[in-house]
Amino acid sequence: MKIYGIKNCDSVKKTIKYLKDANLEYDFVDFKLEAVDEKKITSWLKQCKLEKLFNARSTTYRTLKLKEQNLSDTDKISLMAKENLLIKRPVIEFDGKVMVGFDKKELDKNL
Repeated sequence: MKIYGIKNCDSVKKTIKYLKDANLEYDFVDFKLEAVDEKKITSWLKQCKLEKLFNARSTTYRTLKLKEQNLSDTDKISLMAKENLLIKRPVIEFDGKVMVGFDKKELDKNL
């Protein structure tokens, strides 16, 4: 299992606590230390919608003033690859599946 995100994100912290409490092993990939490329993002998008993965509420989104731009889906994917902090966190990979965000009910059901 891999958890993608940043250490100071509350949703990532909740996910890691959940996994530790459940004695589940995981590898953590910090977006600030290890960039995720467009190929990886595209593979995630086979299992989740772009609206779920693209974080339009992030500080990075506001800082880059992306709301004023008319971004296509391709633009959003390219931007996420360049600015990983535009990816909603955490992204959880397990057993060939992908989950985005912390959702205790989904974790209980799937893990």
